[in-house]
Amino acid sequence: MTKVFTPLFIFICCPLLSIAQYVISGKVTDAKKHPLPGVNISVKDSYDGATSKPDGTFSFTTSEKGEVILVAALMNFQTLEMKVNTGAGQQLNIVLKESASALRVVTISAGSFEASDDKKGTVLKPLDIVTTAGAGADIVNAIKTLPGAQQTNDREGLFVRGGTGYETQTLIDGMLVRNPFFSSLPDVPGRGRFSPFLFKGTTFSSGGYSAQYGQGLSSALILESTDLPDRSSSSLGLSVIGVSGGLEHLAKDKKASYGVEADYTNLSPYFGVVKPTQTLSLGPEIIGTSANFRIKTSSTGILKFYGYGNWSKMGFDNNSIEYPGNTESFKLRNNNVYTNLTYKEKIGDGWHLYIGASYSVNNDNIHTDTLQKNPAPTLIKVRSELSQGRVMISRNLGQFSVLRMGTEYQYAVERSAFNSYSANYTDNYNAGFIEGDIYITPSLVGRVGGRLEHSSVIEKWNLAPRVSLAYKVSNYSQFSVAYGDYYQKPEPQYLRVDRGLDYMKATHYIVSFQRVASDYTFRTEVFYKKYNNLVKTTPSYSNNGDGYAQGVEIFWRDRKTIKNADYWISYSYLDTKRNYLNYPFRVQPDFAATHTASVVYKHFISKIKTNLGATYSFATGRPYYNPNLPPDKFMSEKTISYNSLGLSASYLTNIHKAFTIFVLSVTNVIGNKQVFGYRYSTDGLRRSEIVPNVPRFIYLGMFMNFGIDRRQDVINNL
Repeated sequence: MTKVFTPLFIFICCPLLSIAQYVISGKVTDAKKHPLPGVNISVKDSYDGATSKPDGTFSFTTSEKGEVILVAALMNFQTLEMKVNTGAGQQLNIVLKESASALRVVTISAGSFEASDDKKGTVLKPLDIVTTAGAGADIVNAIKTLPGAQQTNDREGLFVRGGTGYETQTLIDGMLVRNPFFSSLPDVPGRGRFSPFLFKGTTFSSGGYSAQYGQGLSSALILESTDLPDRSSSSLGLSVIGVSGGLEHLAKDKKASYGVEADYTNLSPYFGVVKPTQTLSLGPEIIGTSANFRIKTSSTGILKFYGYGNWSKMGFDNNSIEYPGNTESFKLRNNNVYTNLTYKEKIGDGWHLYIGASYSVNNDNIHTDTLQKNPAPTLIKVRSELSQGRVMISRNLGQFSVLRMGTEYQYAVERSAFNSYSANYTDNYNAGFIEGDIYITPSLVGRVGGRLEHSSVIEKWNLAPRVSLAYKVSNYSQFSVAYGDYYQKPEPQYLRVDRGLDYMKATHYIVSFQRVASDYTFRTEVFYKKYNNLVKTTPSYSNNGDGYAQGVEIFWRDRKTIKNADYWISYSYLDTKRNYLNYPFRVQPDFAATHTASVVYKHFISKIKTNLGATYSFATGRPYYNPNLPPDKFMSEKTISYNSLGLSASYLTNIHKAFTIFVLSVTNVIGNKQVFGYRYSTDGLRRSEIVPNVPRFIYLGMFMNFGIDRRQDVINNL
């Protein structure tokens, strides 16, 4: 089983009771004297604050004495800072003005969920990710509660709108992450490698994404790392599966910072109590480390570095369905290193420069063995290296429009060995792009661009045009449409065998409507995606595969109706078929469900300093291959529907001078049976179910933070 990150960051779920001495109160209105609810008011550089009520009033206590800076912030309004004296006891009247960008200008949104840029409509912040029950503080698991994503909990990757996990690319600060998931065993999902608190911005694009990015047929998960921290801090975490610790140091001049983290996870004691479906033979054990630094090079420039290293080992034994009475063994040892260095600077009137470089290496050593009369263990070694360089220049055109142009280079080395057989290749990938966001009026914007790519292993160029258009119909509502061509190299295991393969291609058509206000979000989207040149492995390797995916998606989030509660509902309908790999004709693939839905609910109980959360996920059955059926019934049978309810609770207290959170979370609380597919023996006489390694996972942990709590984050989120 892959690493189960401790959801330690859920420590921010509940506010700490403060020993307050002064009261700050007042009312917030707009320029027309209309009351503004949901405004976040806080004392700068502290965690004292409140959120304005429906009538615009607010009141909170603080231990800060004398003159302080009060900050008032609300989406689509200019953030206001004002000096107040905590001892004066006056009733404050705060007036917020609409921000320049919130002339309510229209934004490009077709296919994308912008998460954390308040000006574009926040959907999921880091706090949302770590407090979503059942997600386990994993970014991808939280993304699976959004429309478009599939509940594929038996394999590695983020599967979106009829696309495979390989068709989704993950980027950090514009740089591709070659191995964003931990290497996994068969029928066990690979977990993401990143903490959500590394990022201030998360864009989940389920289609129609920018020409800045390529080599992803279906979607892109675009992550933007944090800048300088607010203050220095350190942390310590203990749980039933491991230990973690970290340090973040901010320089006195607040122009530089560095941070280090380390964690150790060992699931074997847990599996000693809660027996897994497969018999444990190695680990699971993981050591992880990371480091970062941030340097503010000028008033407009910043240099950022982030790197991590992971070392893991795990192995399980299963009863063989091919050789009854024997055991099949699978052991995996993995190490992975990723580094990322980026620089941003304003280089002139309206001009901006971005430079990025990264290097990553991933090693998988796999040992498989079927214990029969003549044991024949198999050794598989896979090594992937990727070096990248990227430069982009952007130019502001007027108040809102912008032109972006850039180039990208990747050098990839793929090495693999299967016992004594080896297959290796290198690829030099070059790309250039140009794209402009042109505001015809504040209510109408078009994004037009294209991307030119060349791969040395394929020895061909491709040109991918992309166009989006958005129109604002009211202050909070807009329509968007998008079209684009997307190309991607075949997966490395196929290019190692046949260098004559071509790019795969997908063409996206998207129409969406969204309404985003301060306390609710509604979004619906219709899409059609056409696949060409998919890889076929029978009767020989070729690009003769094709397919399509079409559907409709709905998302609703509400922070207002229920006091101290936040919930969202998502639904996806997917009609998809493809003819690829060894498929004899177009069929619904085994990773796609027709109907998928999620309900996420969070409730904060201030009296007992506790946050409760629940997540329910549903998906109709997925097709699977039954070799006993005639060829015309290929993939005609489906598994049972997927149902899962996750619950979580967190309690905050103080231990000495450390903010401390105790966390309890349970996945699949009801214990519903979950079957993701079946494996058959060669003769078709025997089969085994593909099920979770444990039907229910129970986590109990404690997290201590020295120097910083996240109380204001909670206030801002509710």
